[in-house]
Amino acid sequence: MIIARILGTVVSTQKDERLHGKKLLIVKPINLDGTDQSGYVVSVDTVGAGFHEKVIVVSGSSARLAEGNKDCPVDSAIIGVIDEIDITS
Repeated sequence: MIIARILGTVVSTQKDERLHGKKLLIVKPINLDGTDQSGYVVSVDTVGAGFHEKVIVVSGSSARLAEGNKDCPVDSAIIGVIDEIDITS
């Protein structure tokens, strides 16, 4: 699992039939302190996340096991919206 922030959406009128009705979001992986990591990922939203929210993202077979993604050609899925991160040492 990774922590990421939602930056935008992807609109695709031509796509695999199994992706119809699924919201595709651009996420940017972030560090625990909220600073950006490199790269961007397109993820299927399974929880109704919104712009600039911090989210939990899974990839690979875990993404295909997320709610509503069974037998879908996805490699990344948003499975949670983060309310708070608390790190204790």
